[in-house]
Amino acid sequence: MRRALLSLILLVAASPGAVAAPPADVVVGAVYPLSGNLAKVGTDIKDAVELAVELVNDDVDVPVPLGKGKGLPHLGGARLRVVFADHQSSPEKGLSEAERLVTQEKVVALLGAYNSNVTATASQAAERLHIPFLSGESTSPLLTARGFRWFFRTTPTDEEFSENFFKFLDEMKKRGRAAKNVALLYENTLFGTDVSKLEKKYAQQHGYPVVADIAYDAKSANLSSEIQRLKAAAPEVLLQASYTSDAILSTRTMKELDFRPQAILAMDAGHVASEFLPALGKDAEGIISREVWAAGLSAKKPLVRTVNELFRKKTQASRGQAIDMDGTSARAFVALLVLADAIDRAGSTDPEKIRAGLEATDLGAGALIMPWRGVKFDPKTHQNVLGQGILVQVQDGKYQVVYPFDLAAAEVRWPLTPWGK
Repeated sequence: MRRALLSLILLVAASPGAVAAPPADVVVGAVYPLSGNLAKVGTDIKDAVELAVELVNDDVDVPVPLGKGKGLPHLGGARLRVVFADHQSSPEKGLSEAERLVTQEKVVALLGAYNSNVTATASQAAERLHIPFLSGESTSPLLTARGFRWFFRTTPTDEEFSENFFKFLDEMKKRGRAAKNVALLYENTLFGTDVSKLEKKYAQQHGYPVVADIAYDAKSANLSSEIQRLKAAAPEVLLQASYTSDAILSTRTMKELDFRPQAILAMDAGHVASEFLPALGKDAEGIISREVWAAGLSAKKPLVRTVNELFRKKTQASRGQAIDMDGTSARAFVALLVLADAIDRAGSTDPEKIRAGLEATDLGAGALIMPWRGVKFDPKTHQNVLGQGILVQVQDGKYQVVYPFDLAAAEVRWPLTPWGK
């Protein structure tokens, strides 16, 4: 009798209509720069993604998506697991690592890849393999202009950020701080070149002559020639797009060559990386950067403080030093939660169902640590239509929100203090 019953159970389990047991783990791949000149940025992202995974997997009293309860409830409480891959800032490596994560690690979705040029190739692999790819940090507008079916992006793009710079300059003009012209300095990969095109477009639309347009190799060991050219052009405002090492190098070179415009408006990236302020100290004072996040937002959004404190505890434990989140790590944290929410609502590890879950995403502002209205993807481009940017300024060694003015935690300090004073 027992043998017959066991045979019946096995027969039912093996039948085509049988319901599969939920998985113990749901595996997601993450492709980021974990070595090379962006290793510190990659480590910050990795810690932020791992913190988000901990909030999903453990029952914590933090009001973020899937914070309450353990694991993914619509998958029987399955735990989320992330497998990281190092793309070393190489588009070719990013593509091969994305392929490896899908074909060998059997991930059901991908996150990445910080560098826009690497995200471009890694997401091509995901598109070919029919695997959802969610980018939380890459800002090149071209990424969501390709018509990809499997690519999604939560962060606002450089299109929005570039226009925001000129809206800010127009507002400053109304406040008696008019700038007559601008110059552009940017690294020459997809990130920097896209930014330069957009900034030139909006400079023309808003009536700001571009007196210098200078591209450079992000891995340059010397930027003296570029800064000399800037100094000769004498711009009142410098618009800059740099990664970490070149942002630090360019600032030091500006001091050495005594180049100081009225304002520097930086396109995030290296100017808000966690190494930037410690490396430069007072030489970073007054620099303004576009951002999507700042610790100062906690004054109006307590969730920001809660998550940042958790991040500080995690980095203290893993690195022996408590580190604040920045805009990059905060966006990576949110991207993982958005992806986890979509997987849970899909109730499946089937990539097509996860893709449909992402398309149906509709998260409100209250569930996010960002100053966004929420996360909802455009049905054609899969760009989040509810994101927005802010501007922060380095004041007394901290990033303070200065624009939009209704979110500002401090007044803008303008112009920059001359070197040596």
